[in-house]
Amino acid sequence: MNEIITENKEEEKEWKPKIIAFLCNWCSYAGADLAGVSRIQYPPNIRVVRVPCSGRINPFFLIKSLIEGWDGIIVSGCHPGDCHYISGNLVARRRFAILNELLKFIGIEPERLNFMWASAAEGERFAALVTKATEKIKKIGPNKKFKKNWKEEIWW
Repeated sequence: MNEIITENKEEEKEWKPKIIAFLCNWCSYAGADLAGVSRIQYPPNIRVVRVPCSGRINPFFLIKSLIEGWDGIIVSGCHPGDCHYISGNLVARRRFAILNELLKFIGIEPERLNFMWASAAEGERFAALVTKATEKIKKIGPNKKFKKNWKEEIWW
């Protein structure tokens, strides 16, 4: 029994969170690109999905990401007042606030969802925010809420 507990603790030390990042094409994605071109280090366990605007992100995409097993989510858009689509980032911020409450209600740690602003010229800021979000998700641990095998429950 003690061996199993020790193995689990060792696995948790080596564990690196799987994080999906939905980035605005105009600002945050360009900021991530600048961080890469400038060789600014940030955690490599992030997978980027480029979207036209953070306001176009359907909250269902974020919930579906958690269901699919992602440990954390980052949504990043233009700074308030700088959106190329005028108010897309403000729409995203309102959706984010509501989704945070929904996550609390269904028993998922709201810290798994991170919302941030980063412009195209802020590669260092982008890297710092991503590193901070990754550390926060590491503290929470793996996403075990949806570990159940859903295929076994299909009766048809």
